[in-house]
Amino acid sequence: MMISVEEARARILAAFAATGGETVALSEAVGRVSAAPIVARLTQPPADVSAMDGYAVRAADGVAGARLRLIGSAPAGHPFAGEIGPGESVRIFTGSIVPAGGEAVLLQEDAAEAGGMVEVREAVRPGQHIRRQGQDFRAGDVVIPAAKRLTPRDIGLAAAANHPWLAVHRAPRVAILATGDEIALPGEPIPPGGIVSSNAHALAALVRQHGGVAVILPIAPDDAAAIAGAAAGVGGFDLLLTTGGASVGAHDLVQPALAACGMVVDFWRIAMRPGKPLMFGRLGATPVLGLPGNPVSAFICAVLFLLPALTRLRGLADAPLPRWTARSGTALRANDRRFDFLRARLEHRPDGLVASAFASQDSAVQSLLAQADALILRPPHAPALEAGGEVEIIRLDLAGV
Repeated sequence: MMISVEEARARILAAFAATGGETVALSEAVGRVSAAPIVARLTQPPADVSAMDGYAVRAADGVAGARLRLIGSAPAGHPFAGEIGPGESVRIFTGSIVPAGGEAVLLQEDAAEAGGMVEVREAVRPGQHIRRQGQDFRAGDVVIPAAKRLTPRDIGLAAAANHPWLAVHRAPRVAILATGDEIALPGEPIPPGGIVSSNAHALAALVRQHGGVAVILPIAPDDAAAIAGAAAGVGGFDLLLTTGGASVGAHDLVQPALAACGMVVDFWRIAMRPGKPLMFGRLGATPVLGLPGNPVSAFICAVLFLLPALTRLRGLADAPLPRWTARSGTALRANDRRFDFLRARLEHRPDGLVASAFASQDSAVQSLLAQADALILRPPHAPALEAGGEVEIIRLDLAGV
């Protein structure tokens, strides 16, 4: 019996939890997910500092026409040790600590310095051009929450908060096993009637792009013992991903071969197109996701089911792929009981976004998959739709694929 796309997603996600934490150098943390809140170890700025180059003055003295005695200089990193008194000023620079008694910064272009005196040409306001102590954050503040994918901006913030090392979730490890007598690795001799194996490389790229570690196993021929042998060493992985051999043909041996090794199948076959013969189960402690052999089917199933699993493994909050609304650029026929995912090209027209399904939706045509901008979603039993009708889409660029 076929199950729905929604049920398949829910059952797959239920099998995964976030990986454990590890500590990595700050320079290696971008793209990883924080395993704990990142707390500031210091206050930033540590004291009141100047936001501009100029002169630190008392607010009462900073009136137009006043002449103030210059009593010192405070370059960044070299604070002035004294205190500014009435009628006095201190040369100051961006990032310099404001000396005691300083209540405003007179911009250098609003002043004239000569003979140890500073003439005020533009009146100042109290607090002008001063960054207050703790304006950015204070020691003990949570500057980055747990379960956040760390961006380059976060890395800069963590560095400012004085963290040379960060606790992050371990990157998920995915073993990828392509099966079939007919496939060969790119660049290797192709057997008679054979094809080049592309699935493993596309899936590995998808895993790596979404924060995982992908290990491509040697191709397993259509032999139960070979498939079982290839899967024997996956105990240290978070997921075994297989491609091919998932249907019901005489040479579709993945399911029986792994079942003989103890795999328990959760479900097999989904009411979707492409991608009906998708299998999910568990081999010992390792989840197994068996994708179809056709490259388009395998990739679309990976977008719909592998990416959510990676999201959970990485420690991120679950979030369905964002859906957008567009107008269909072509007429679409009525749908049957399967959920269709149609490859389509997007156009940004003056009257809105238009998604045009390719005329061919053959699950082996990779060139159209590479050209596609989106998937048009056609739920089960969707009625026929004329060109210009509204459709839901998944934008592949925004899905990170």
